[in-house]
Amino acid sequence: MSGQRVIALLGRPDAPTDAVEEYCQYLGQALMPEGFELIIERIMWPESGWSGAASELRSQARGWRGAWVLVQYTALAWSERGFPLRFPQLLSTLKAEGAHVGVVFHDVEPYRGRRVIDRLRRRVQLHTMLKALRACDAAVFTVPMEKISWIKNQLGKGCFIPVGANLPTASAANSRKGILTRGKLSVAVFGITGGESGQKEIDQIVEAVRFATERAGNLRLIVLGRNAQSAEEELRERFRDTGIELHVLGLLPAEDVVRTLSISDVLLFVRGHISTRRSSAIAGIACGLPVIASAGSETGGPITEAGLALFSPQRKGDLGEVLVRVLKDEHYRASLAQQSWVAQQQYFSWPVIAARYAEFMRSLKEQRGFVSDQ
Repeated sequence: MSGQRVIALLGRPDAPTDAVEEYCQYLGQALMPEGFELIIERIMWPESGWSGAASELRSQARGWRGAWVLVQYTALAWSERGFPLRFPQLLSTLKAEGAHVGVVFHDVEPYRGRRVIDRLRRRVQLHTMLKALRACDAAVFTVPMEKISWIKNQLGKGCFIPVGANLPTASAANSRKGILTRGKLSVAVFGITGGESGQKEIDQIVEAVRFATERAGNLRLIVLGRNAQSAEEELRERFRDTGIELHVLGLLPAEDVVRTLSISDVLLFVRGHISTRRSSAIAGIACGLPVIASAGSETGGPITEAGLALFSPQRKGDLGEVLVRVLKDEHYRASLAQQSWVAQQQYFSWPVIAARYAEFMRSLKEQRGFVSDQ
């Protein structure tokens, strides 16, 4: 017997992997025991054009009357260059056809930048998000709402639900000590940003790992995920003659990501500040690892209950110092790993996340007297 229908509506897919689609797939699996059937649909506006996509959406939405439609928002999913002006009209179309509209904000702040085009893009994104929040029946934010700069008076419409790791977290995460690692401690990096930001991340990784090798002995560095292979040549050149054992694995099947992280000793996260929307950092938590990261405007509970060792990007050499402490102090490292394991069970597992979705969808239907599609 199928459960109550929920539509996850996506825009343009990301490449080479689409984290939002993976998020919806894992969420859908976890919602089944809660009595919901999540169906993933996509508006193919790049192929059909916005006029054709709008017509197709109206036709589809007639069959979604009374169902929750959870529209997944990132600026680039609804605009090639991050100007998602048509997004609020999409929500109006769904509501006109009788759907219950929720927006899941994966992007919770507008993009940064100092150029004129960046400032214009930021204004458009803020306008779009505010308009979408007013138009929808409910909103899910992936960071605590008090951490979001542009939300003022509509907190009652919003619900905070952290993301989970887009991984099949299994017993592999419990079996780390039984795997031969030839006596070396392993530092994992899961994903590197492209472009100028990626170069800064590579610089941070190289400086910290070289520093730690001098003080904690030979290390193994495992780099996997997005842009790992494009960074390989530079990493090999900069680690030459250091004794560091470098493994660059690139994109892997989810099961292999779990296996790789589970035999590591620490996750090094330098892709911006850690927060409850950073699935690549939460992957380390899900696999029971200490996570070395920096704090920022989005950092708050429950991510702070995981096994975090925080460094300050403003303090030169601090990342290396923190890495050395985690690697050299076995008891500290084990304590952080235990904190990550507990936080995963309490906050970041997909069953816990799905239960929060189910609760908010049921409670809003009851409060507002929504008519079910069942």
